[in-house]
Amino acid sequence: MAKLLLVSNRVPWTVACAGGKGVLKPSSGGLATALAGTHARGETLWVGWPGDLGGLDAEARQAILDELQAQRVIPVELSAEEVERYYEGFSNGVLWPLFHYLLDKVRLDTDQDWDAYASVNQRFAEAAAERAEPGDSVWIHDYQLMLVPRYLRELRPDLRIGFFLHIPFPAYEVFRILPWRELLLQGVLASDLVGFHTPGYQAHFVNASRRILGAESREDGLDYDGHHVALGDYAIGIDAEAFSTTAASPSVMARVQEIRQDLGGRTLILGVDRLDYTKGIPQRLLAVERYLELHPEMRDSVLFLQASVPSRERVEAYAQYRKQVDEVTGRINGLYGSPSRVPVHVLHRNIPFEELVALYRAADVMLVTPLRDGMNLVAKEFCATRGDDSGILILSEFAGASADLREAILVNPYDTGAMAEALDTALRMPPGQARARMRALRKRVITHDVHRWAEAFLRDLHAQGPSPHPMAAHEAFLPSLLEDASDTERIALLLDYDGTLVPFTERPEEAVPDPDLLALLERLARIEGNELHLVSGRGKDVLDAWFGGGPFILHAEHGLWRKAGPGSPWTARMDHSPGWKLEAKTVLEGWARNFEGALLEEKDHSIAWHYRQVRRGVSSQTLQAIRDSLRPLAEREGLEVLEGSKVLELRLRGAHKGLAVDEALTTQGTLVVALGDDRTDEDLFRALPPSALSIRVGQGPSRALTRLPDPRAVRRFLEDLAAGLERIPRKALV
Repeated sequence: MAKLLLVSNRVPWTVACAGGKGVLKPSSGGLATALAGTHARGETLWVGWPGDLGGLDAEARQAILDELQAQRVIPVELSAEEVERYYEGFSNGVLWPLFHYLLDKVRLDTDQDWDAYASVNQRFAEAAAERAEPGDSVWIHDYQLMLVPRYLRELRPDLRIGFFLHIPFPAYEVFRILPWRELLLQGVLASDLVGFHTPGYQAHFVNASRRILGAESREDGLDYDGHHVALGDYAIGIDAEAFSTTAASPSVMARVQEIRQDLGGRTLILGVDRLDYTKGIPQRLLAVERYLELHPEMRDSVLFLQASVPSRERVEAYAQYRKQVDEVTGRINGLYGSPSRVPVHVLHRNIPFEELVALYRAADVMLVTPLRDGMNLVAKEFCATRGDDSGILILSEFAGASADLREAILVNPYDTGAMAEALDTALRMPPGQARARMRALRKRVITHDVHRWAEAFLRDLHAQGPSPHPMAAHEAFLPSLLEDASDTERIALLLDYDGTLVPFTERPEEAVPDPDLLALLERLARIEGNELHLVSGRGKDVLDAWFGGGPFILHAEHGLWRKAGPGSPWTARMDHSPGWKLEAKTVLEGWARNFEGALLEEKDHSIAWHYRQVRRGVSSQTLQAIRDSLRPLAEREGLEVLEGSKVLELRLRGAHKGLAVDEALTTQGTLVVALGDDRTDEDLFRALPPSALSIRVGQGPSRALTRLPDPRAVRRFLEDLAAGLERIPRKALV
């Protein structure tokens, strides 16, 4: 039976060490809490970091590992340095502030932290790949693991992969600041389904993917590197029943009465947050100060209680933030307090669950005013506890929850005066109006709970289904290929270039082969009995400049031209006349003027219209209109319009890559291996002899026998193929 693997930075249990022994304690993080129900109810494994096991002796360590196994947890153990660099350094020193638009707190001189981030992500992917079975689904969570989908796809392309981002995805102009922007997007885009809390975050992700990577937007997602990625917005909920039931329990209700008595008739305004600079606690305090300034008659009638749960205390920015909160609190109490009462009280400690619920239930007004927040579950927790529909919620419009909780009083947390006015509105609101608002809020929170959120995402993930031609790690087919090679006199490798040996670039001229690639190709070509063909849509001049000095057979303009090796002339494979090019160029230049970034590539006997750099993309309707405008010329001159990866090309009909497969390659005793990534390579695959191995690079419909995910996987395959062929006894190849 197929199972689900959950992958997150932390797991639901944290190891606590004391005296060389260890015990598992429930984790307090919101993500662990949100997914606990899914883990408890299904056939699941959970991959993540359980905390530091370094203080345990051998016996205690094994006992903890056994206990984690019993809880179906796959631990990824991290060293103290890895935690410092991957988690505190890059995840929380770079991604967290940038994704929350706090650019002054972003550290960009963090190459070592980035290396640790990539390394730890690789380890998470390896742990999931090792325990996953064919047909399983993997659900990866949050900003700490944005590279895991790609690493996992390379290791286990047979798996169904989902990714959910629990924090905001920033606008393009903010995200583009990151030096690692391309790699982070590529990591996430290896998923089958990517989820966000709001449509706005999803729109930002689409825009960044299009403008930075040239991904193509579809109605339900993005196409990138031959792979379709579905996108969706899923507003996470809470375990509403747990909060509602606990709030109604006798022990909590008794505690509520105690709190109300301690207040001595004062109105309780409550804030509950992690002590994090995104939560807007100083701005909230300033709003309370402004309210007390404007309404001196209320100074002895209200108490603002801020519960600040310690967070990331080893990070300097957080220590400074706590100091700022304490200083503002001290000033307010100095101005407006009395020997017997202060208007602001700050609790800086962890709060047990029942005590937290009692505070929610006792509060008259809840202030949830983050500067930016992916969702903010505190607002929903407060609503779930209000069984009598009392209480008023003041909520930041920059919290993801504001899209769901529309009956709250929405405020701009940067506008101190407006927040003070919102406080006054809340405290003066007629009870009937307040109850109507809370009734609607509570109903929505209870209906759209965390279980519904998880079910919706997993339903959509399973709907993606496995690829009809699943990509394979080359270790799956390389042994049989080498076995066939040992009985073969000659091996012919037919390799596409762009999208197969190298990734696509914004400008075609930038995809110059690197020294490692040239060395690898030459190594393959010089193995006795090997013949290496480069079959490309590039023009003769480019292929000559890049590969003309190597022991390769070159095929330019999709097979129209052939060069047998260094020093040989180019020969045409078809009769042709380029007289049509001037008219075609005029038509395509007209279209190019309408799309900034579009460019023409003129070859001897074809013209390509590239639109990879068109920032807003080119719609399918526009592409059809371009094809229609070329149709009269194509029909008159015997041409065809071919669509590739972000390119339309007008060429001679019949001038396709299948021309590279001549009679010599179809003779007995020749083993042909062909690799390509797009529609132009399907002509090559179609012309291959039945005994050939065809490999499609990336997704998309194909007649190829197997697949590899991307150019990096192709290079690893070719390296292992070269090593394998070099080990075959030479007599088998002659």
